[in-house]
Amino acid sequence: MADDRRTDTVRSPLDAVAERGGRAVDRARAQGGQAGRLRLRQLEITTVIAVQAGVAAALAALLAHRLLGPGAHVFAPAAAVGTIATAIGQRAQRTVELLIGVGLGIIAGDLLRFLLGSGFWQTGVVVALAIATALLVAGRGGALVGQAGGTAVLIATLAPVERGLELPRIFDALVGSAVGLAVVALLLPVNPLRVLDRAAEPVFAGLTARLDAIAQALDRRDADAAVRALEDLRALDADIGRLNEALSGADEVVTIAPARWRRRAQYHRYANGTQHLERVILYARSVARRSATALQYGEPIPAQLPAAVARLSEALRELRRECRVGSEDLIGTRRLTRESAELAGEAWAQGVRTFGDGLITDLRTADSELLRATGCAPVDANGMVRRAAGAGEAALRPPARARMMRPEQHTPRQRRRTRILRRGRGRRPDASRRRTQRGHRPETGRCHDRSG
Repeated sequence: MADDRRTDTVRSPLDAVAERGGRAVDRARAQGGQAGRLRLRQLEITTVIAVQAGVAAALAALLAHRLLGPGAHVFAPAAAVGTIATAIGQRAQRTVELLIGVGLGIIAGDLLRFLLGSGFWQTGVVVALAIATALLVAGRGGALVGQAGGTAVLIATLAPVERGLELPRIFDALVGSAVGLAVVALLLPVNPLRVLDRAAEPVFAGLTARLDAIAQALDRRDADAAVRALEDLRALDADIGRLNEALSGADEVVTIAPARWRRRAQYHRYANGTQHLERVILYARSVARRSATALQYGEPIPAQLPAAVARLSEALRELRRECRVGSEDLIGTRRLTRESAELAGEAWAQGVRTFGDGLITDLRTADSELLRATGCAPVDANGMVRRAAGAGEAALRPPARARMMRPEQHTPRQRRRTRILRRGRGRRPDASRRRTQRGHRPETGRCHDRSG
């Protein structure tokens, strides 16, 4: 019998290797699927930018030829492509920097060429001073510095050979930048909410999957699984960065594209929710870290605690679903978040130790941040979480209550009864004295010696 029990409970090394291999295959499959979806999103964005750049270059060359006359207007389509191809969300800023850089390059090139003359060392001095001036103005590198240096090179090298480069350069920059912004804002504006939805998908998917893994780790008391979930949560930084870039691009579109102005309210609601979503991720990392530590120290884990973490994951999925369908009140998300806080209160009432208590605190804070992502004010969100957690605690450990006294009835009969009782209390000392004078001794609870 003992041999049978030992055979059932002891796992062979091959089983452990097979289990680790299965987890590695599942992880590789999930990462491969996520990488494939990321490639598809990048391909779509690349296609849109390429089409916008091609249309902008053609229109810029056409307008420069019609407005500025015949000639090699190379810089107009170049400026249009530079405006389109810059980072999404920074196109308007890139246009302003481009124009300022061209102006600084022309001023520095003409002034220094007039003072120093033309030559190889004069070109180096002109470019160095133009870039130094641009860095002092901008405070950092970028389009402004690059355009200032490039324009200074053209002025210093080509101006002695070909006169009148300054004005065509400025007009080419104006035409190209204006065409680039017009293509982005008027002809081919992207759908900002679609861009945000696709950028937020891997963040929601990764966060909910890791919260489910933390809940399973707590349920199975597997500290290694909690550590792996923590590492996976830290790997979400790249997805968060892409989501922030998408937010910047959507902000640009709803600002400069008249066709997308009606999306402003939805964008601002989405941006507010994303800000709190990042904080939820931070607290989810803390939950994973404290879960691993509590399991490693062998602390008690009430059954309600993994259920509370899993309910937070369900609330995030519901938030994702309600945002996609355009729901404004987000009732389902708030209900599930309150249930998560209530389960956390029940887990605390069951009894936890140091790291379990910190885990519950971080979980309740994550619940509050999620409620704020739905549009609740900070005070309201904290109050909702506090009441839900208190209700869960009271369900298992009701607070001690003092005996409730009925209020006095101020009626004539009650007043008469009160006066009678007071008179009776006032007569008791006299009656006691009379009984003492007659030889009666008061009862004290002690045995008295009556032998003498």
